[in-house]
Amino acid sequence: MARPLRVEYPGAFYHVMHRGNAGEDIFISSRDRERFLEYLANTVERYEIKVHTYCLMSNHYHLLVETPHPNLSQAIKWINVSYAAYFNRKRRRTGHLFQGRFKSILVDADEYLKHLSRYIHLNPLRAKIVEVLPEYKWSSYPAFVGKVKVPQWLETDWLHSLFGKKRKSAAGNYQAFVETIDITKLENPAKELTAGFILGGAEFVDWVKDTFLAERSKEREIPQLTSLKPRLTPDEVVAAVCNEFNCHRHLILQKGRKKNLARDVAIYLCRDFTGESGVELGRYFGNISGAGITLRHNHISKEIQNNRRLKARMNRLKKRIVNI
Repeated sequence: MARPLRVEYPGAFYHVMHRGNAGEDIFISSRDRERFLEYLANTVERYEIKVHTYCLMSNHYHLLVETPHPNLSQAIKWINVSYAAYFNRKRRRTGHLFQGRFKSILVDADEYLKHLSRYIHLNPLRAKIVEVLPEYKWSSYPAFVGKVKVPQWLETDWLHSLFGKKRKSAAGNYQAFVETIDITKLENPAKELTAGFILGGAEFVDWVKDTFLAERSKEREIPQLTSLKPRLTPDEVVAAVCNEFNCHRHLILQKGRKKNLARDVAIYLCRDFTGESGVELGRYFGNISGAGITLRHNHISKEIQNNRRLKARMNRLKKRIVNI
């Protein structure tokens, strides 16, 4: 079984999920849930992680955590081993309580923290366990909306700061953000994952690749690295650009036309994703020079910084290309 790719660094955010073995319940009684939360509180103290959101369901749990130190695996392993030992001892059972390794998604907190928190907190409502969300006592939601006292180990300041300067108004605004959405139309933010474990924009994905994964590209037992280090053909990149701009490929490959944004974008992406040299790409794009390729690449780089619409378009294209 291929081991999951873990990227750990100081200040990282993760959505952590773990299910019971074969889908079996991991929480049977209220005392089970209380004990798990005790272990979670101990983990905050022992490993100095920050818990921004949690939700305990019957056969799985969700955590949204921040790691000031690069120790996610250590922290979650300690929780799971401690709780499984308690659960098995209490019920005189043996064997694995949890199903395989825990799943963790590396999160661009600035872009996704509040959306992930909402999605996690809505779990009991989507599962029809409760009709009034603040009544579900086994998540951090009642604490966030002011229905119960905030546990000392639960981090609420960051999320509240996104909804107001004062705690009371922030709690009310957050409650409106969560409870006024139509849950039948709510999409899982994880649908936007890159390589199965990164949730963030193209810039965040590029930063993770360049900072943590460049030296690991030859580790064949980690399949996610293949999709993070794509080596595509110019034809594949151009096809994606044609689809985005709704144009024919000859418009992109034809040189001489001024203000040809689709062509410039294709050149920019080919430089980043194909591994071809400037000279080789120059031949592909109508026999222009390698210097001409560099010029167009630099031009689009500047445009992306100054044009939000173009930046969003490039993010869509990069995600599409990464997942080809």
